Amino acid sequence: MTRTFMRYALASLRLSILVTMVVVAILYGSVTPVSLAIWTVAVTTIALLRYVILLTYKRRLNGVSGPVLRVFLMRVGWAWPAGGVVWGASMFVFFLKAPAYDQFVCIMVLVAMPAFAIGTFSANLRAFNGYVDGLALTVLAALAWQLVNGQELPANFTTAGMLALALIYWAAVRLSGRRFYEVQRANLELQFDNEALVKSLTDRTRSALDAVAVKNRFIASAAHDLRQPVHALSLYASWLVAEPELVAQIAPKISRSTRAVNDMFDSLFDFAGLENAVLQPNLQTVDLTTLVQDLELQYAPVALERGLQFRCRAVAGLRVRSDPLLLKRLVGNLLSNALKNTVSGGVLLAVRRRRNAVHIEVWDTGVGVAREHQQAIFQEFYRIPQPGTGEGFGLGLAIVSGLSRALGHPVGMLSRVGHGSVFWVQLPILQTGVVADRSHETDPMAF
Repeated sequence: MTRTFMRYALASLRLSILVTMVVVAILYGSVTPVSLAIWTVAVTTIALLRYVILLTYKRRLNGVSGPVLRVFLMRVGWAWPAGGVVWGASMFVFFLKAPAYDQFVCIMVLVAMPAFAIGTFSANLRAFNGYVDGLALTVLAALAWQLVNGQELPANFTTAGMLALALIYWAAVRLSGRRFYEVQRANLELQFDNEALVKSLTDRTRSALDAVAVKNRFIASAAHDLRQPVHALSLYASWLVAEPELVAQIAPKISRSTRAVNDMFDSLFDFAGLENAVLQPNLQTVDLTTLVQDLELQYAPVALERGLQFRCRAVAGLRVRSDPLLLKRLVGNLLSNALKNTVSGGVLLAVRRRRNAVHIEVWDTGVGVAREHQQAIFQEFYRIPQPGTGEGFGLGLAIVSGLSRALGHPVGMLSRVGHGSVFWVQLPILQTGVVADRSHETDPMAF
């Protein structure tokens, strides 16, 4: 609204200067030169001040909103009522002093100015009312002065009639200005609503396109990643049919290929569950000692099979508020990711107290993650382009990120290429206990 007001105010100022020149030309030689000169100086001064105000807004505040703009408008708001007063004061210069035709022209100018202000100033209701009120009150004062000091009865009747018409016209202009302001405001709000609707539709279209892109990436990734273990299964099955006496050598290979396919599908189903369902965590008190023991039972055999050491360190008695199943899935995905990307050494699961929080940490001696990949690895279907990383869809850490958002447990990481990584989950502490084993605090990766 302010931008519209300032734009129209400049156009009205130019027209005001032109009308001033016309009025001065009409009244020159017909009224007292001193009064005409004083009025001309006054109206020119107000016009220059308004021009400076508009120039200041254009150079410093165009596009600015909020308190700064409101303070500026409060400081310069007097210029429009002053302009109305100066134009209304022209009645003291010409009314019943200039020839009738000249008076008629000047009165028509004063009648047109409030009507013109409806279209130019009503975007700022305060400036509009100030301008119209200043103009009307000054005209009414001039008419009242003439009515009080008039000598002839017909002239007094004419002046009284003009005074009544001026009051009616003043009320009509104020009402029209307010209604026009409300229409402009409603149109502006409708424009903002339409822009918000367009933005919403654009965002939804972008989301749909992103979903299609994710689906395409999934199809490409699934086709690539499933081809190798499925092709291996086919080869091993054909080999077993051809040479059944080699079952002892072929069966473990079939088992590993089958397990690889199952792991890929498990990751896929976990990710699909996060994307397609709204998770409603069942928050309750979780004993982290029990959680660590359950994870140790689940992942120790996996580490043993890969020839890796798997250790757990925890502060006894620590409890947090979380969803035990979702938290176990989150930490389990971190452990699975660590075991998959570690060739030698081992993996450590540690629970530590950090002031008023608990960190569940997963350390590994894997290949590490370069700094430029540390944000991208939490995106779906992203795999680090370096040797030593495990196969799969690249969904493990994407699932961790989704579970972290659902539970409200921040996840962080540190890593050095060639030295390993540590991922942690931060949870608010509920209860502390005694330290069960602090050996990890001095040498967390002492495998």
